[in-house]
Amino acid sequence: MIPAFATGTPVTGADLGHALGALLASGTAFLSTLPDPVFFAPQGTAWSPAGHVRHLQGSTEPLSLALKLPRWMLGLRFGHHHGSSRSFAEIREMYLGHLAKGADAGRFTPAPEPPPGDPAARRAEIMRMWTGATVGLQNALQRWPEEALDRHRLPHPILGLLTVREMLAFTVYHTAHHLRRIAERAGGNGQPGLR
Repeated sequence: MIPAFATGTPVTGADLGHALGALLASGTAFLSTLPDPVFFAPQGTAWSPAGHVRHLQGSTEPLSLALKLPRWMLGLRFGHHHGSSRSFAEIREMYLGHLAKGADAGRFTPAPEPPPGDPAARRAEIMRMWTGATVGLQNALQRWPEEALDRHRLPHPILGLLTVREMLAFTVYHTAHHLRRIAERAGGNGQPGLR
């Protein structure tokens, strides 16, 4: 059975942080069931599970770093948002709409790697880096009051300027999306060619 990697519809900072933690836990548990050759092998024309996890780490880490900056710096660089953030569902639909139009990972595409000499060690390193990026984001998020999540903005390479709450909603959905792609393809139900 293919895991659902359910996200619910997180709204608050605590909800978003919890959803990230739940996805990390369920994703780690599922990935541990894949043998090393499957973890490192491309899934048809799509990335390997290792590539997906490296992509998640590489796209989560910058957000974690941004949330550790003084908020006044973000306001100075990206301006302020007035009003409420868009919902989790709106961010999800925006993202899926861009994917349907051909958007790709761009500079967040995982660089090709040769087969590892020690697959178990490389796999442990990849998983440790993703865990570190996710936990780092959860920890950084705890320093943010709710109103600041709607007031401050960050640039997304596909979706443009998003509030911090919207960026976190994207990160939750994006994580679930990639874990689902891995699971679907590993179970034989994936769509070849989709990243």
